[in-house]
Amino acid sequence: MRWTGMPMAMWVLFAKSFEKQLTEVFGYDAKTAKAIRKTAKLRYKEIIAKLPEFEKGDRFQLNIIGCAMLGAFVLCMPRRPDTESLTVYYEKAQMTPLMKWFCRKSGKNKFTPKDISGMKATATLKAADRNPYSWNMEFYEYPDGSGYEGRFTKCGICVLMKKLGLYDLTPALCRLDYTMSEAGGVTDFVRQYTLASGGPYCDCGYKKKRLQEDRA
Repeated sequence: MRWTGMPMAMWVLFAKSFEKQLTEVFGYDAKTAKAIRKTAKLRYKEIIAKLPEFEKGDRFQLNIIGCAMLGAFVLCMPRRPDTESLTVYYEKAQMTPLMKWFCRKSGKNKFTPKDISGMKATATLKAADRNPYSWNMEFYEYPDGSGYEGRFTKCGICVLMKKLGLYDLTPALCRLDYTMSEAGGVTDFVRQYTLASGGPYCDCGYKKKRLQEDRA
């Protein structure tokens, strides 16, 4: 994957936030946090350079870029974090004002014909059959009309975290699905399994908030 383009743009947008949370979550002083960020940039570029280009129509490029960035920072920290603290760190680093705006905007399009069509196209693409750092997904609409589920049988984040020697920390990234759904304002996120915790698949279920409230 080329550094110029989306990977570089994501670094510009989020690197300072990742640096800030090194101090707020892990207690590193400002000088150390800055040094970690500088070293992490080099590691991030190395990780990106070893990733394949994603196919046109593959919607998961940003997911793997976010994983690469987090992995780079973790590998450059003086102390290896535990999963619980890294979960907090990743959520705070990712949920910038811009990201919250993006989630709200995406929420407005949830369950529209375009959204449903995009989910079905992703399920058909099965990009992970050709790119191990992408995802394979099956799509299920709930029969009661309350929403839908994406069921993932292959996960690029799991593959990359194993490659980086950080697989035990993968659940820290999984938790962001709940946070982004909440920020969108229109769905309740439901999940039973994750591949990272030994499940048969990762289920990402989105229930319509309004429908649930009307039934209450």
